[in-house]
Amino acid sequence: MRTGTERGARPALAALVTAIGALLIGLLTAIPGASAATLFGDDFEGGDTAGWSRSGGSWSVVTDGSRALRQSGTSADARAIVGAGWTDQAVQARVKPISFNGTGRNVAVLARAQSTSAYYYLGLSNAGSVVLGVRNGGGLTTLASAGASVATGTWYTLRLEVFGTTLRGFVDGVQVVTATDPTFSSGRAGLAGHYAAASFDDVLVTDVGGPTGSPTPTPTVSVPPGTCATSGSPIGFASVNAWGRSGTTGGAGGPTVEVDTASELIAAIGQSGPLNICVRGMITVPAGMYNVASDKTIVGVGAGAGISGGGLNIGLPIDDAVTTPPANAVNNVIIRNLSFRNASDDSVNVQMFSHHIWIDHNDLASGYDGLIDIKRGSSYVTVSWNHLHNHTKNMLLGHDDGNGAQDIGRLKVTYHHNWFNATPQRNPRVRFGEPVHVFNNYYYYNTDVGVACQANAGCVVEGNYFDRAEEPVTNSYAGPAGRCVARNNVFVNESGQPDCSGTVQEPGSYYSYVLDDPNSVKSLVTAGAGVGKI
Repeated sequence: MRTGTERGARPALAALVTAIGALLIGLLTAIPGASAATLFGDDFEGGDTAGWSRSGGSWSVVTDGSRALRQSGTSADARAIVGAGWTDQAVQARVKPISFNGTGRNVAVLARAQSTSAYYYLGLSNAGSVVLGVRNGGGLTTLASAGASVATGTWYTLRLEVFGTTLRGFVDGVQVVTATDPTFSSGRAGLAGHYAAASFDDVLVTDVGGPTGSPTPTPTVSVPPGTCATSGSPIGFASVNAWGRSGTTGGAGGPTVEVDTASELIAAIGQSGPLNICVRGMITVPAGMYNVASDKTIVGVGAGAGISGGGLNIGLPIDDAVTTPPANAVNNVIIRNLSFRNASDDSVNVQMFSHHIWIDHNDLASGYDGLIDIKRGSSYVTVSWNHLHNHTKNMLLGHDDGNGAQDIGRLKVTYHHNWFNATPQRNPRVRFGEPVHVFNNYYYYNTDVGVACQANAGCVVEGNYFDRAEEPVTNSYAGPAGRCVARNNVFVNESGQPDCSGTVQEPGSYYSYVLDDPNSVKSLVTAGAGVGKI
């Protein structure tokens, strides 16, 4: 069956297209924003590949249960594209991997294809993952990936949605990856076997809902007063007027929505425009990092809300060649009152010049990598009143000793009133940032190091309470030395002493703040840090 490119389709075939479109709508009712005006469909029952443009490989229609399009060679990068210059589109197909030639190969569906060498793709890789990426004339560039069991001889349904700069990938009806990328704004649909053989069937291209291609937002709900604190303002660097922003307001001015499923949450955080997102209950998401768009407040309802299994990514895809803040850097995001557990990577990651971010009153534990990592030129961030525990590699600020081109003059971050509870190291571990302001935090049983200031970073560490902290503050922990000023701190129960030298910019030249008496910090922070306290 073929529509969208073929004139004079017989009524029976047209009816079948409509039926498949209707079935798709039914299958996707759980996916926010799924809309189903059919743009193209092909089930290959006609026995030919008319309308398809092919490059590489060996393509033919075979019988594989029903008739299907087979790409049988594994020695080439094979692609087939079809259709018109669609803007916001969802490309879906049943895909059965047959064999792979080498490692890191994939079979994929394509969207916004400009040609057989320029497109977005969602693929099943023999590396044991689902990959979402872009190709623009050269090799494949991964934008996001998630672990998956990929077996040859098994049918999977892949669906790649593209709307605006947002990309979402689904496997068998479950969203597993998401990313943002501005490379292509429209194009055709397609299929690919990247040095891999596969069968493809039931190709269906539909539009993506909304007048501008954005997903249909979760309906606005009335949230009881006091249960979803969407108001509030940070102190510290997130409050500073810089980089074209005056402070951090998150979703202020936008609607308020409530989410309680993974698909609702992932769709909401990726929408464009200001939005207040109230998270109800502990939501388990598929493994991976999920992109947060600018102008979002994400806040838990009560003390039992959070995210398990994956994490939040605030920032554009990594690009080491970019050394100045891009105009489209993610900014103005607030994350509050959420518990994070068992993240497959970072619990919260801030990267690629993201700015004006406030991470406040969360409970973070038992992740795979960092609990809160801030890197690659990001700046004007406040991390406050969080309870961090049951985790070793706690927080990075700046990821690599050699990343000065992106980081020098940036990574301006305030950490205040956090409870570093038996977190051995990276509390935080700092590179290049100046000034990094660490004040009124409670450190308990940190068996390696508290604040490690290196790679010429400049840290002001003041008014903190160190309790059984082996090496509370140092600028000679590992790698190139930094600079630090430690003042007015309390050290008890066999805590070490600061190892600091050098001069550092004063945070007070950027913003106003008032120090709590460091002797009261333990009681203040243990009573006030974490969830259910705002």
